[in-house]
Amino acid sequence: MKKLLLVSFSLCLVLAGSGCKKQSAETAAGGGGSAGGGSAGGGKQITVAMMPKSKGNAYFISCKKGAEAAAKELNVKLLWDGPTEPDPARQNEIVETWITRGVDVIAASVENREGLSTALRKAKQKGIKVVTWDADAEKDARDFLVNQATPEGIGFALMDEGAKALGDKGEFAIITSSLTAANQNEWIKYIEQRRSEKYPDIKQVALRPCDDLKDKAFSEATAILNSNPNVKLIMAVCSPAVPGAAEAVKQSGRNDVKVVGLGLPNENKRYVHDSITTAVVLWNTEDLGYLTVYASKALADGTLKPGATSLSGGRLKDVEIKGDNVLLGKPFSFTKENIDKFDF
Repeated sequence: MKKLLLVSFSLCLVLAGSGCKKQSAETAAGGGGSAGGGSAGGGKQITVAMMPKSKGNAYFISCKKGAEAAAKELNVKLLWDGPTEPDPARQNEIVETWITRGVDVIAASVENREGLSTALRKAKQKGIKVVTWDADAEKDARDFLVNQATPEGIGFALMDEGAKALGDKGEFAIITSSLTAANQNEWIKYIEQRRSEKYPDIKQVALRPCDDLKDKAFSEATAILNSNPNVKLIMAVCSPAVPGAAEAVKQSGRNDVKVVGLGLPNENKRYVHDSITTAVVLWNTEDLGYLTVYASKALADGTLKPGATSLSGGRLKDVEIKGDNVLLGKPFSFTKENIDKFDF
């Protein structure tokens, strides 16, 4: 994969199966090396327990690759586990297991902000450091958020790309993963803010959840097109919805309808080249997982503290911290002109 720092949200992708299997994917990553997030010297090996929203999701699989690389560099023991599909109750169960096990750091991508925050507060009370990444908990339930991009940056980028596709006027619909996904609800808030401030001739007419499933996104997009004949754009704010919506547009034969969304380049290349999807917005997902482990290790070591303004993040060098947010950077748009340069 060509290296690029995509100055830096959940993506949701094709799930590998249904139902929640209580199996843990555990990586004990050893090896030397030191990094700004903490040295890999002697002493107790730090255990970081990292949870995605859905471990079969291609977006999170890509994040895991970066997390494993950082764990190897820092001599961190990485535990990786999560639901097989978005399931707030299962996330709570996993956190409770990690509390009992006594891990050093829990790093969670949160499906239900209010629901998981209770378990994360309990972890903090037991002396476990808590980091959120990709999707946040309530602030008092964690120490830091590793933020792939600001909600404003993501929402504005999606709306700007949508406006380009619409020619600054017309109707559009949004497909999200679930109506309770905290990060996506924040993005949608800023999509609307950008629309109202900059694109008054554009109107949102529908919002549908797809449960992080490509096939359901296809069905929802088809329903939107059938019930809203004036819709000329579908904006997908979770990754399985981008190819799902694009396939629905393709099968509908509606050449006047376009798709933009948040997703991975490889899953959308054919639709981009077919001029159905005009832009895919994202960040470097491997770097997100990588930075999360660096921040977790620094927090456990005591080198990441409130008031910090930067973090030395290994190959990412100096990473900016704003308040309690460790920032990966700004979103990046994959288009027909550049998407073939990337392979993930």
